[in-house]
Amino acid sequence: MSAILLLALCLGLGVAMARNPRLPAGTPAALNFWVIEVALPALVLVEIPKLKFSSDLLYLAVAPWLVFLGAVPLFSLLGRAFGWSRGSIGALILTCGLGNTSFMGLAMVEALRGREALGAAVVADQIGTFSALSVGGVIVAAVWSGESPHPRLIVKRLFSFAPFLAFLAALLLRQIGTLPEEINAVLHRLGQTVTPLALFSVGLQLRLRGFGDHITRLATGLAWKMALAPLVVAGVAAILGLHGSAVAIGILQCAMAPMVTAGIIAEQHNLDPPLANLVVSVGTLLSMITVPLVSWLL
Repeated sequence: MSAILLLALCLGLGVAMARNPRLPAGTPAALNFWVIEVALPALVLVEIPKLKFSSDLLYLAVAPWLVFLGAVPLFSLLGRAFGWSRGSIGALILTCGLGNTSFMGLAMVEALRGREALGAAVVADQIGTFSALSVGGVIVAAVWSGESPHPRLIVKRLFSFAPFLAFLAALLLRQIGTLPEEINAVLHRLGQTVTPLALFSVGLQLRLRGFGDHITRLATGLAWKMALAPLVVAGVAAILGLHGSAVAIGILQCAMAPMVTAGIIAEQHNLDPPLANLVVSVGTLLSMITVPLVSWLL
């Protein structure tokens, strides 16, 4: 219970402090930089070497792709049927096809399932969601904005992302041995900053405006991301006969709020930025209720 309260408190403090005139400019960017470049790589280096690899971990990597690949035809068909703009369709594919499995996901998995579940959550995030963002997200952003996707950009994104490099280093550590206990202790402390800083940063960036203009697209996008997508990945697991804690973590990660980074990419490519920001903001708040519910059902 205290872990959930910590999540709500950090998110709420971010929302409250966003209106503080003394908040330094660029605070969310600075916090995001720390989380992505320092805290998350440290967490990866601590948790991944502890994992015992199995077929369930492959499911963790594939599940976020199922959500993303399902979003592409779903929103393309709905967009044509309802006459949505290409920008709106691209924004929904990005934000509701990709989940916030880093900032929100790792924090909520730790709170709901314990720290021992973080290793599996990191696999879903790094191999699953991040690869979907780096490959599929780049392609969608380019195509729906009228550009051409460049393979070089995809490769550059992969190998310039600190958590992904930490993931590769962690896989190497599994083969050659563990880090000294003193270094592991330091990395552990750094990794503990992911939850409070990430949630505080998300709270700072929430924007709830313009419901009337986007209510149908907003409701449709969140219905897929927060309800139907977790059901789809749970159904696939059932068909394949997969079960256990790792599979539950995979389903839980697929139930996370729309990705903040995907919203930023949508804005950079002019893919209906107001809709993208609204989907991320409403989905983030909604996830504080829906994700614990999914965890309870699992």
